[in-house]
Amino acid sequence: MIKAISVALQLRHQTRNQVLESLEELEGLVEAIGGKSVGYLVKKRDFPDASTLVGSSYLNLIKELVEGTGSNAVVFDEFLSPSQVRNIESFLGVSVLDRANVVFEIFMARAKTQQAKLQIELAKLTYELPRLYGVGTKLSRQSGKMGTRGPGEQLIEIKRRAIQKRIHKIKEEIEQIKKHHKEQRKNRLKTNYLKVALVGYTNAGKSSLMKALTKKNVFISDMLFATLDTKVGTSFVDGEKIFITDTVGFIDRLPPELVESFKTTLEEVTLADLLVFVVDISDHRWLKKIDVVNKILEDIGVKDKPILYVFNKIDKLVSSKEDILGFEKEFFFEKPYVLVSSEKDWNIDVLLERIKSYYKAHFDLGYIYA
Repeated sequence: MIKAISVALQLRHQTRNQVLESLEELEGLVEAIGGKSVGYLVKKRDFPDASTLVGSSYLNLIKELVEGTGSNAVVFDEFLSPSQVRNIESFLGVSVLDRANVVFEIFMARAKTQQAKLQIELAKLTYELPRLYGVGTKLSRQSGKMGTRGPGEQLIEIKRRAIQKRIHKIKEEIEQIKKHHKEQRKNRLKTNYLKVALVGYTNAGKSSLMKALTKKNVFISDMLFATLDTKVGTSFVDGEKIFITDTVGFIDRLPPELVESFKTTLEEVTLADLLVFVVDISDHRWLKKIDVVNKILEDIGVKDKPILYVFNKIDKLVSSKEDILGFEKEFFFEKPYVLVSSEKDWNIDVLLERIKSYYKAHFDLGYIYA
């Protein structure tokens, strides 16, 4: 089991609260791969150190904490370069992970379908490819001949070619899966049924909402990235059929390689008529998380899609369904929204009516409250 010290960098433009909130999320990510964070350190710097991120003198403090807690790993809430990882590991004598490593490990462990597994492998290999230069540095010095490659450089080149070959193969396999899914989507697009995509930050309750709306048996867990595979279900309101798609959750500072790889999966979002943006209203960082998800939606080209916000987990803030109305009187949000509890089935009927009113108004969100 990973027993880790979490380390973060606080730069000039960041507040301590921002850094601590990110560290809290990192600890949740470590727990998601079966590990445990036993302590944390925050280093203030004007800019990252190119060699060790936090500065060589600060590594002494990290080492003391590692030895004092019996930790076997240090996890940095940053994206490290290969040389930084090598330098830090050499000094500390324990495994060093960065935010990307942890996220990749979670995705690899949670993927169920062949498509998701291929997408994650593609993202990981794409992430590793430009970082190969740090491998075999010592070996490369063993060749004393001018104009020739040392053993280390040869090893890097062999590995680089193997990765490039595998990337090419994965892309071909994903393309075949895309063709199959395209046919499935084509059949749905032929209908006049409303197509809804659930989007949101990881662990906001999208899967539990999917189950409440469609009665579809989906995996639900109070953990980060419980769902990686796109699932499509149907619901009916007064005989009107609605297609509902559950998508992978997002997270702050998601490795860009993952976003790129999962664009195949996220095509369901681009083809949806309506995005149901699920937000955990009990999370004090919900506004920040809305911003994170909106940025990713913009990156994949769907920022102009109609959005209905669903503030989930209201049962954590009020004791009964009847108290929702009182809460709503004090709650201000300028865009169309519904307060629900997917776990207790509160206001699910209201949500379905809002979706139905959207459909009947011919996609005119001005009538969503009708």
